Amino acid sequence: MELSRISSLLELLRIPSVSADPAHTADLQYALDWVASFVGGAGGEVELVDGVTGHLVVGEIAASRAPELAPTVLCYGHVDVQPPGPIALWESPPFEPTVRDGWLYCRGVADDKGQFWLLLEAARTLAIEGALPVNVRVLCDAEEEVGGQSAAAWVAQDERGADACVVFDTAMLAGRLPAFYLGTRGTAYFHVTVRTGRHDVHSGVYGGAGLNALHALIVTLGGVIPRGGRLPEPLREGTIPPSDEELAVWAALVPGSQVLADQGVVPADEQAEADFYVRTWGEPSLDVHGLEGGSPQLQKTVLPACAEANLSLRLAHGQTVAAIAPVLDRLLRQAAPVGASVELELLSACEPSLVAPGSKAVTLGLDAFERALGVRPVLARTGGSLPLAPALAARGIPAVITGFDVPDGNIHAPNERFRVDHFALGLAAARELLGAYAGLR
Repeated sequence: MELSRISSLLELLRIPSVSADPAHTADLQYALDWVASFVGGAGGEVELVDGVTGHLVVGEIAASRAPELAPTVLCYGHVDVQPPGPIALWESPPFEPTVRDGWLYCRGVADDKGQFWLLLEAARTLAIEGALPVNVRVLCDAEEEVGGQSAAAWVAQDERGADACVVFDTAMLAGRLPAFYLGTRGTAYFHVTVRTGRHDVHSGVYGGAGLNALHALIVTLGGVIPRGGRLPEPLREGTIPPSDEELAVWAALVPGSQVLADQGVVPADEQAEADFYVRTWGEPSLDVHGLEGGSPQLQKTVLPACAEANLSLRLAHGQTVAAIAPVLDRLLRQAAPVGASVELELLSACEPSLVAPGSKAVTLGLDAFERALGVRPVLARTGGSLPLAPALAARGIPAVITGFDVPDGNIHAPNERFRVDHFALGLAAARELLGAYAGLR
C-alpha cells in the first residue's frame, strides 16, 4: 500500500500521546480531537464526553440506507501509547513514522493507533461510497495503557447498546494466522511496600543483626511467585479450565517453544514450552514488574528500612478481582518475616471475559475474514486484559477482538512496528466485516 493512502494515520502517529506521563496531557487531548475530527469528516456526529478519569470520543457514522433499521456496530480503540524509552534503543525517532524493509516504525503504530485507524478508515470509505450497511458507533479513549475505566464505565451506562463490538488491538498468531480472541484475562495491578525500621542504618554497624527491608521484600514475594510453573493453589481458586475443544485447537498451533524462542524469552521451567498456551490463555499468572529500595546505582552501605515492588496478577476465566485480591494480601503477609510490615495497594484492575464462540457476531465475522484474507481465523484467547471486554459481556454485546499486528511487532518496546502490507489486509477485512454485520438483524 502506498503511504499516501495512510497519510491521515501518519498525522495521528506523530502525536506523542503518552498517557503515563503527565507532561503529555495536552497531547492526549490533541489525539482525541484528531479522532473527533476524522469521524466528523466522514459525515458522522461526534462529541467529547467526560469519563471517569479522562475524556472520551463518542461518535456515529450512520448507515447509508435506513439507519433506523440497520444494526449498530461499536468500534473501540485507544489513542494513548506506552512511553517510548529508552530512546537510545530506537533506530529512528519514536514519533516520526519511518518505513524500513517493509515495516512502518513508530510508537503506537500497532498498539493501537494504526489498528484503530483501519476501522475508522473502512467506515469512512464505505460511507463515502454510500455502501455502509450498519451504524458505526465510535468509542475512543486515551487511558487504556494506564488501566483507565472510562470506556468500560460508558458502556455500562449507555442505554442504547450495540449489536456487536469490534476491536482491532491484537496480533496475528505466529505464521501470520488471523485469530479472534474470544477470551481475555483479567488483571489486578498492585504496589507492595515492606518496612522494617524507622530509617536506613549503617550496614557495618547493624548488618547481620538488623532486618533488611530488601531481604524482607524478597522473602515476602516468595510467598506468591510461581513454583514449577504453578501459582500457589489459593491464587488459582475459581479458575474455569478451557474446554477440550479449545485445548485441541491450541495444540495444533505453533509450538510454545518456537513462540518463546522467536521473542528471545527463556522458558520459566522445563514444562513452560509445552504448556505455553494453557498458561498464558487459560490460567492465572503473577509477575513482579519492578523493585526499589536502598541504592542500586551507587555504592552505599546501608540496611534499607523500606523496599517496594510493583506486581500484577492476571486472572483466568472464572476468577474475580474481589475474590482474589484478599487472597494475595493474605499470602504476602503470611510470607513476610516477623517484624516486617506489609502494605498492599490495588492500583488498577479489570475482570476476565469470555465470548461464546457460537454467537452470530463471531460466525459472521469468521466468514467475512475468510472471504477477505483467504484463511479462516483461529478461535483463541489472549493472555492480556482489556477493561472494555467484561463491560461488553455484562451488557450482552458480543465482541470480536482481533488485529493485524504480528508477534515481532515490538509493542510496548523500542522500535514498535507494523507491516506495511498489513494495512491493505486490515482495510479489506474491516470493510468485509462491516458489510457482513448487516446480517446481525
